[in-house]
Amino acid sequence: MQNQYGLNHSGAHHDSLESYDRALQQLLCYIGDPVATVNDAIAESPGFTMAHILKAYLHLLGTEPGDIAIANTCLETAVRLGGDARERMHQEAVGHLVAGRWHRAGSLLEDISIDNPRDILALQAGHLVDFYTGNSRMLRDRIARAFPKWNKEMPHYHALLGMYAFGLEETGHYDLAERYGRESVALNPRDGWGQHAVAHVMEMQGRPAEGIAWMRQNPDAWSDDSFFQVHNWWHLALYHLELGEIDEVFALFDGPIYGERSNMVLDMIDVSAMLWRLELRGIDVGDRWQAIADGWAPIATAGNYVFNDLHAVMAFIGADRPHAVDEVIDAQLAAMARDDDNARFTREVGHPLTLAFKAFADGDYHQTVERIRPVRAIAHRFGGSHAQRDILDLTLIEAAFRAGETNLADALIAERSQRRPDSPLLRQFDRRLIHLHRAA
Repeated sequence: MQNQYGLNHSGAHHDSLESYDRALQQLLCYIGDPVATVNDAIAESPGFTMAHILKAYLHLLGTEPGDIAIANTCLETAVRLGGDARERMHQEAVGHLVAGRWHRAGSLLEDISIDNPRDILALQAGHLVDFYTGNSRMLRDRIARAFPKWNKEMPHYHALLGMYAFGLEETGHYDLAERYGRESVALNPRDGWGQHAVAHVMEMQGRPAEGIAWMRQNPDAWSDDSFFQVHNWWHLALYHLELGEIDEVFALFDGPIYGERSNMVLDMIDVSAMLWRLELRGIDVGDRWQAIADGWAPIATAGNYVFNDLHAVMAFIGADRPHAVDEVIDAQLAAMARDDDNARFTREVGHPLTLAFKAFADGDYHQTVERIRPVRAIAHRFGGSHAQRDILDLTLIEAAFRAGETNLADALIAERSQRRPDSPLLRQFDRRLIHLHRAA
């Protein structure tokens, strides 16, 4: 059976294809429970190949280590069912993701999109693979290539705009990114990705007051029944942190960011990153580290994605669990011996940064500086966004201050000031520099 874009969906019938489309729309907007909805499609048509494939992607693209086995079971079912050439390529892409071959999966999804530019699942899955591998150019361009085959009358067009906006932002095209992101949200206010793309623009341009206005304009639209809401609340908290509004940050942290103590990996990344930023400013976070460290404990040594490792280490440092930090380091050594992409992510970026953060915790700030500096230029290789990886720059600046490396701190602050000239945080840094120069 074919969908509205003329793509074949083997084993589907009208009702199951409707359920599948509903699950896909939930994924595109990051709302509802797309796993439950695609399970409905499978129950209606057990032989529906792409429903099993969509379920596999849903269990892979959150980087949850416990979900890989579920995705593999979905894949085995889809392979038995077969399908046309496009569906078999999706099966192969899922197989590479299960095996940790992120780059190969991204290339296959690129090929699917070249031949089938209206395959929104291939575009969405490829976009997220680009994010996890730090491939900012493809984050933008795999979407750009598809645009001539789409128009605003198509129901998923808002998602195309939101993805393109984020790719534009990550490649520094801020004006265009904001334009497309706003257009995405105007077409569908429930599109959490489009909302977040504009939030990223304002974060990177140092526009916290505008960012607060943007996020508070219609929060129900992007937060209600959204499995992406924590990240968007995190963006709002970042703006308040930039302005030094710490009470607002804690209100958001203890409320929508971590009030429900989510143990989803993507949520725990945001929680760890926010607490670490507060600690860098010398702000007492109380016992908040303990719960997030407990959340990381069962999965921190999985070794499937090193970007997660680093954020687990932040929590273990904050909770004063040095043994847990050492266990993550041991798991990284094992991960580097494997034959998958995470071995490279770990070797080139994640492991050196983990050692840098451990050195910071140990009070060896010179070593922290020495380990972060060579990795900064290639840190995109282990994924995340510019906004997320900013924690590396902030940690480096703080380590330079504490190590007494005043000239380096001065240089790093000057570098940052070109992008965020009106930053209240920069004014704090400048005051510290003046104090250090006077004391020298």
